[in-house]
Parts: sequence; structure tokens; C-alpha cells
Amino acid sequence: MFLFIGGTEIIFILFIVVMVFGADKLPEIARGLGKGMRQLKDATNEIKNEIQKSAEEHIDKELTEDINKEIDNVTKDVNAIKNTIKRQ
Repeated sequence: MFLFIGGTEIIFILFIVVMVFGADKLPEIARGLGKGMRQLKDATNEIKNEIQKSAEEHIDKELTEDINKEIDNVTKDVNAIKNTIKRQ
């Protein structure tokens, strides 16, 4: 079952489409729908990739900032210890 439409309903819809547009226009309509669906899929994938790339950059940036803060803290501690050793 596709979108709660049974086989009979699909056949009826196809019959109406053939009656309205004609049999010679159906391949052109199908091509247009295919291209449109492909463009939509490509746009969706592009947006998904941009969001994922942005999230990865943000995570990497946060991780780098955390590591730099820890390095600064360790450097301060080492300098403090070094200064007390020099005074003695």
C-alpha cells in the first residue's frame, strides 16, 4: 500500500492522467518528475552534508579549545613550580 492508496486507485489516477495529458506527453511528464525528484534529493543531500560538516567543525573547535585550556593550565602550574624551585 502506497500512501494509503490501493492498486485500483492508482490505476484510476493513471487513467485520468492519460485522458488529461495524452499518451504522447506521459514520457515527458515522467522525465520532468524524475529530474525534479533528483534535484530535490541532491539538494537534501547537500544540506545534510553542510549540516554535518558544520557540526564536525564545531565539535573540533570545542575540542581544540578544551585542549588549549588544559595546556595553558598545565603550563601555568609548571611555571609556578619552576619559579618556586628557582627561589629556593
